[in-house]
Amino acid sequence: MQHDIVIVGAGIAGMRAAIAAAEKSKRLSIALIAKTYPIRCHSVCAEGGTAAVLREGDSFDLHAWDTVKGSDFLADQDAVEFFVRECPVEIIRLENWGCPWSRNEDGTIAQRPFGGHSFNRATYAKDRTGFHEVHTLYERMLMYDNIEIFPEYFITNLAIENGAVQGVSAIHLKTGYMEFFQAKAVIFATGGAGRLYGFTTYSHQVTGDGLAIAYRNGIPLKDMEFFQFHPTGLIPSGILMTEGCRGEGGYLLNKNGERFMKRYAPEKMEVAPRDVVSRAMWTEIIEGRGFEGEYGPYIALDLRHLGEEKIEERLPLIRDAAIKFAGVDPVEEPIPVKPVAHYTMGGIDTNVRCETAVKGFFAAGECACVSIHGANRLGSNSTAECLVFGRVAGEVAAEYALNAKQGKISAEFRQKEEKRIFDDLLGKSGDESPYQIKRELNETMDSNMWIFREEKGLKEAVKKIQELKERYRNVEINDKSRGFNTDLTSAIEIGYMLDLAEVVAIGALKRQESRGAHYRLDYPKRDDENWLKHTIAYYTPEGPKFDYKPVTITKWEPVERKY
Repeated sequence: MQHDIVIVGAGIAGMRAAIAAAEKSKRLSIALIAKTYPIRCHSVCAEGGTAAVLREGDSFDLHAWDTVKGSDFLADQDAVEFFVRECPVEIIRLENWGCPWSRNEDGTIAQRPFGGHSFNRATYAKDRTGFHEVHTLYERMLMYDNIEIFPEYFITNLAIENGAVQGVSAIHLKTGYMEFFQAKAVIFATGGAGRLYGFTTYSHQVTGDGLAIAYRNGIPLKDMEFFQFHPTGLIPSGILMTEGCRGEGGYLLNKNGERFMKRYAPEKMEVAPRDVVSRAMWTEIIEGRGFEGEYGPYIALDLRHLGEEKIEERLPLIRDAAIKFAGVDPVEEPIPVKPVAHYTMGGIDTNVRCETAVKGFFAAGECACVSIHGANRLGSNSTAECLVFGRVAGEVAAEYALNAKQGKISAEFRQKEEKRIFDDLLGKSGDESPYQIKRELNETMDSNMWIFREEKGLKEAVKKIQELKERYRNVEINDKSRGFNTDLTSAIEIGYMLDLAEVVAIGALKRQESRGAHYRLDYPKRDDENWLKHTIAYYTPEGPKFDYKPVTITKWEPVERKY
């Protein structure tokens, strides 16, 4: 198949990119390829809000400062300054397209407090923000005749020749056959890699496919050691209990009934940044002040004092999920929570124009690292990032495609890719189960790559991941059929995850400091002299090769981070 632009991923970033490209020129043919149908993307799981400066008293500099400070000064400040100025534009645009933002009594768009923000700037639609943004974008996207949607296509590779992208290969899940999309420009908007962990808020499809494919094709990954742990994952499922719970006034309590955040962030309390709150909760658990439950120790998220009316108005999904998945009604009793893997701060190395090291190849959203999040993302900056940089990627890719030659995928690439998937993986015999390998990978990440890290555990993680990579060579896929072969796609995903886990673990072992979400017990201080720099990982057959590049500082020199 032949298109001008191919976008992989149909979440907020992917759909926003498609709309932006379609608006740039009606002559452009745009293909939107996704593992799932667009309205079943992981973006619908975003709950709490989308950050933007909309009110008197707030300012772009204040939003930028909060973001830079929240990032523990690893964010590139030129990117942050651009980002905060574009956020309000996207909020108003979605408003005009029909997004049902929650309202204040005077009819203005409502905003709630969020962790690390010094102003109430999380714009929300109850606690279903991502759901409503996705549906708004999807309905808008259907207006453009030059966008063609290919749902249930599973991406397997990028075709790159002479330093320029030529297109992508994908398995059509319905038929099980490989199809090839030739393109002048390709945008990856494939999301993060949260399923590296066992206890996680991520949907099962978020396995880092785009990150791994880019990495294997020589495109560097940036800052992959920085994984965010959200403070409040529902026990035992890991379902997100939005930061909006605390933004609306919810408390975190230990078994003594104490609001313990006063010890860790006396000014911000429960609305301190996520890395600070997660470390505080984990410390309470380690020191024996957590509640004991059927699934191990936990912390109580108490919303009872908010009252049923406010909970139903602002947090109806949270109440529903707590009742269905934990048997707890937050109107009557606290919700059992503990920190949970939630966000990939690192990603495909891009500039502010979403460009990568390969001509015609762009990345946006969680799979990309611009970097505006640095070592720790502030809540409500992610959906904003998807909107802002989704638009940028779509516009820049459109400009490129209007002046580029049509991509051409060679017969050699097609034959090689079909052999790699169907002969070398699906067709071979072995004695290893991909699911057992994934289970052991999740256990390794949950135990050695969690909130507190140290050299011994990181070395064990690296050794274990390399052992699993070796065992992966000998996996056997039991289901040999073609149509909707989830055994095959799961096995491919697990291969992607092993490559990414190795980058995360070795990057974390090399970074001998504590910064943001990366906390080393053996190096508990931030070290700006040696480590105020981005980690850049390149693929080699023997494992990742690491380099570093400086952080861009425009206005704000690093200072001690206090809340």
